[in-house]
Amino acid sequence: MDSENVSLVTEFILVGLTDQPDLQIPLFFVFLAMYLVTALGNLCLIILTLLNSHLHTPMYFFLFNLSFIDLCYSSVFTPQMLMNFVLRKNVIPYTECMTQVYFFCFFVISDCYVLTSMAYDRYVAICNPLLYNVVMSPKLCLILMLGSYFIAFSDAMAHTVCMLRLTFCDANVINHYFCDIPALLQLSCTSTYANKLVIFIVGCINIIVPTSTIFISYGFILSSIFHISSSEGRSKAFSTCSPHIIAVFLFFGASALAYFKPSSAGSRNEGKIFSVFYTNVVPMMNPLIYSLRNKDIKVALRKTLSVRNF
Repeated sequence: MDSENVSLVTEFILVGLTDQPDLQIPLFFVFLAMYLVTALGNLCLIILTLLNSHLHTPMYFFLFNLSFIDLCYSSVFTPQMLMNFVLRKNVIPYTECMTQVYFFCFFVISDCYVLTSMAYDRYVAICNPLLYNVVMSPKLCLILMLGSYFIAFSDAMAHTVCMLRLTFCDANVINHYFCDIPALLQLSCTSTYANKLVIFIVGCINIIVPTSTIFISYGFILSSIFHISSSEGRSKAFSTCSPHIIAVFLFFGASALAYFKPSSAGSRNEGKIFSVFYTNVVPMMNPLIYSLRNKDIKVALRKTLSVRNF
């Protein structure tokens, strides 16, 4: 191919969630409302955790980090998504697109390992309650979180470096509402073998390690719960685990629906719909899941509001 006849892409055009004009404005207000709920809900959990000393425990340390990640995670692409609904032609520069790829990978992988750490925390709390304060020491909690962020940083760098080595010639229309890796790979005019290999290796590690840890933890948790003699004790144990189970199911279930589908035009459009769940719905639902039935959060909220009113 003559290099003089090849025009390298300096910007991409995002198709968005839908191309139907009648749906653009209603969807803009729907997703704007979801983003506001996400931002306010996660900010509220972050502030409550910081201000209330009785929430300075391993469980709420991980919840604090989950809220922080969800807040940043949704902010990576939701503003771009909202622009898709109001602009006729939504253009994103190449450098901004690659930046979005990096931060999307970083926060989504961080989310996986924070949820894994929370599963281990619940396992120790229910299966070894007498050793909980010894095992879940501040040092271990910090190591788990730093480890989560380090893995996310390394994997996001691997994806981004592999993406930067690709050449994009004339095709620059991304069939998505953000710079998703599979959608970008379809536009490359050079070999994507290394990218697909990295996706396979990193994807397998980040699926097998978190899910197996979570399943094993909850296997032991359920076994311990069923051996609790009192119904009140079983109910209390289930109530502490149910929010996390729902969060894990929503996150990993939505991710699987979005990515583990055959590659076709129809499935790509369905993938965009499913991706809404783990990019928009899950970050919005997490603060609701962890606060509606959580007595500690309710007490902290009342205490904080009463102090402000006083």
